[in-house]
Amino acid sequence: MNFKLIGVNHNSAPLEVREQLAVSEARLPDAVRKLVQQPGVDEGMVLSTCNRVEVLTSTRPGADLRGFFSSYFGVSTDALRSHLYEFEEREAVRHVFRVASSLDSMVVGEPQILGQVKEAYAVARGLGAIHSALDALLSRAFSVAKRVRSETAIGGSSVSISSVAVQLAEKIFGSLQGKTIYLVGAGKMAELAARHLISHGATTILVCNRTHERAVQLAEAFGGQAIPFERLYETAERADIVLTSTGAAEPLFRREHGEAILARRKNKPMFFIDIAVPRNVHPDVNRLDGMFVYDIDDLQSAATTNTAERKREAQRAEQIVESEVDRFAARMKSLHVVPTIVSLQEYCETIRQAEIDRIRGRLGHITPEQEAAIDAMTRGIVNKLLHTPITTLKSTADEPEAATIHEIIRRIFNLKREKLKNED
Repeated sequence: MNFKLIGVNHNSAPLEVREQLAVSEARLPDAVRKLVQQPGVDEGMVLSTCNRVEVLTSTRPGADLRGFFSSYFGVSTDALRSHLYEFEEREAVRHVFRVASSLDSMVVGEPQILGQVKEAYAVARGLGAIHSALDALLSRAFSVAKRVRSETAIGGSSVSISSVAVQLAEKIFGSLQGKTIYLVGAGKMAELAARHLISHGATTILVCNRTHERAVQLAEAFGGQAIPFERLYETAERADIVLTSTGAAEPLFRREHGEAILARRKNKPMFFIDIAVPRNVHPDVNRLDGMFVYDIDDLQSAATTNTAERKREAQRAEQIVESEVDRFAARMKSLHVVPTIVSLQEYCETIRQAEIDRIRGRLGHITPEQEAAIDAMTRGIVNKLLHTPITTLKSTADEPEAATIHEIIRRIFNLKREKLKNED
């Protein structure tokens, strides 16, 4: 295994740092292309969500992922050093399995991360950046995530960002009955949060998105109203709860916007749920009386309460992941002996055929039945002779002396020179 992963997440880096590293959906293909152009990188994938930015690769010696991170995002290595984590080989496999299974999520058990990993995989694979080793790893990760979902109750016991948003809104307003929700951005998480808010009494939905057609679609789904993006600020005062989730590089709502909105609302409170990274609402807005702003990290803090049940299910899920890591590592190690086994079989088959051809002229006329008997007999001899070395190669693939045994067999049968010849 030559897997290497580097990244930051909600545990290693504050929101201010993650904002600098976020990769928008539009920029993702460019990031992947730049990644696989790096020296030593054979395959690569970039995962960017509100809680993490990670680079996963299959590499050769010399690959400098820290250098890529620093140069691509324009952030100094020193500034990133204390926030970056890096995993190789088995540890990288474990991390990928845990991420896909939502064990490394801000809210353990949330279902969105698996879809996000699959989308990142699809982009990289579509660009030809994933083709063999990473394909095997990601395919297995999706199976592991499915197994965790089916064998534990981690999904059922999770506390979602959406449910936390509802709890906080009810603390501010007492009741959500008759409240107006303004969705700024029309992504999946915003839609999910809106459904939770409506189920708790909110009645009016406004939707504003740069792509107006998407705003119209979402508004129709809720029986709400789509607002052109250029009318965002003149209509924001109508909302009690503003849920922002756009990919804007700079905050959409700053202190001056908050002051103007408060004046038009005659100081009626307003609740901002900002799940965007980078943030759509500037922290200064939260300093205004009557403005309540919760960003993605604030929601994380609120979601960590009452976690006993989730912890029990997470422990069961961790055991599944660990067993799957062992299985995957064993499978990858066994793949290393396949070329030697194939070379050994081809080498012996060449000798067998050559010997049959050499004596065929001395046998005179032989019937098809006799020809088949000779073929079966010689093939049986070769298979019996190869049984022990092939079994040994397979059975010791996971042991410390595997490389030594592998090399001895290649030397005994003169396979090393044959391998070099094939590579030429």
